[in-house]
Amino acid sequence: MIVIPAIDLKDGHYVRLYQGDFERETRYGDDPVELALRYRSIGFDHLHVVDLDGALTGEQQHRTVVSKIAHAAGFVLQVGGGIRSRDSITGWFDAGASRCVVGSLAITEPHTVAGWFQEFGAERVVLALDVRVNGEGVPIVATHGWTRPSDVTLWECIERYRGSGLRHVLCTDIDLDGALNGPNGHLYAEFLRRYPDLKLQASGGVRDVRDLEQLRALRCTAAITGRALLDGRITDEEMSSFLRNE
Repeated sequence: MIVIPAIDLKDGHYVRLYQGDFERETRYGDDPVELALRYRSIGFDHLHVVDLDGALTGEQQHRTVVSKIAHAAGFVLQVGGGIRSRDSITGWFDAGASRCVVGSLAITEPHTVAGWFQEFGAERVVLALDVRVNGEGVPIVATHGWTRPSDVTLWECIERYRGSGLRHVLCTDIDLDGALNGPNGHLYAEFLRRYPDLKLQASGGVRDVRDLEQLRALRCTAAITGRALLDGRITDEEMSSFLRNE
C-alpha cells in the first residue's frame, strides 16, 4: 500500500479542515513547498494536493505553488479542488500534475467526466467521491467542497463509470476527515468487496501508523493522511520504517 501525504492549500497557506467545514480551519504554515520537500526527504514519492479555494469557488488559486512543488520534489503528484472544466485539467497537467482528482463534476456532469477518462486515460484521472454515511448506513456523495449533499450513493456513482475505464477512486468519509477518530474500515471493506479490481485511495481519520496498517490489511491501494503527519502523531522514524516495509 502506498501512503500519500496530503497538503491542503487555502489563501496561500497549508491548512486542515475539520469534517470538511471551511469555518473550522487549522492553519499550519505558509510554505507548502518546504513541507513537500520535507515529505520527499522522509521517503514519500506520492503527494496529494487540494486547492481548497478552488473546491469552494471552482477557480483554481494555487497553480504556481503546485508547479513549484512538482518541479522541486519529483513526486507522483495528484491535484484536486474545483476541477470543473477541461481547461482546469490541462492547466494542472501543464503545471506538473501527474493525475487530476475530479469530484463534484462526476455527479453533476457524468458524461463530461466519462469523456475525460477516454481523452486523458484512466491513469491520469482520479474519481474523488466524498461521502457522508446516513442513518441507514448508506454512503451519500457530497459535492462543491463537501458543502452540498447529493441524492447519489457511492455505489450508484461508481456504477455510472464502470464502462468508462475507471481505475482510481479516492474515497473520503467526510465526518472522519481531520477528526483523528480512525478510518472507516467498514466502508472501505465494503468498497473492496464490491469492486476488487479498482484502486482505492482511502482518506479520512488516520491517527497513526496502526491505522495505516489496518488499511493495508484491507488491501487498499493507497492511504491518504494529512493531519496525523502535521500534528506529529506519525513520527518520521515510524513513517520511514513503514515505507521500508512496503
